[in-house]
Amino acid sequence: MENYKKNWFKFIIGFVACFLARLLPFRPPNIEPILATQMPFAKAYGKLSGFLFAASSIILYDIVTNKIGIWTLVTALAYGLLALWASTYFKNRKNTSINYAKFAIMGTIAYDIVTGLSIGPIFFHQTFTQALVGQIPFTILHLIGNVSFAFLLSPLIYKYVIENKKLESKSIITIFNLKQI
Repeated sequence: MENYKKNWFKFIIGFVACFLARLLPFRPPNIEPILATQMPFAKAYGKLSGFLFAASSIILYDIVTNKIGIWTLVTALAYGLLALWASTYFKNRKNTSINYAKFAIMGTIAYDIVTGLSIGPIFFHQTFTQALVGQIPFTILHLIGNVSFAFLLSPLIYKYVIENKKLESKSIITIFNLKQI
């Protein structure tokens, strides 16, 4: 539990950065930094932290943008499950761009199969063929975004946020207390 207490500020940084990036106007819905951020968090802090980060990122965004629906539950659960997988995948792997990119490829394809081929046919009476044909360009863009972010951002997030002792909650509290004196 100590890990959570000393690192909540780092979670806030990652959460706010992802949230603000998703609010950018004219951003395609499948170009977002959640996976690139959740992988280093899941690597460093484990399954529960990774799951909560990923699922709450989806849920809060949908609440704030008033886009709550069954897809919120499905996508939050799918991103959360990716975090569980990421925690296991990165357990004995180094913090490298290649490792993050490899997982981004596998994770994006798994996520898009689960979400893209289920939500339309199950909840919106779309045929499987329609879902599959529509999913192909979406997944191509999703792969480009996730692999690029994973390759470029994930190692930097790990190095400059997760490993940064100055961003531990205790350090931040100390800074604010000094300013109050």
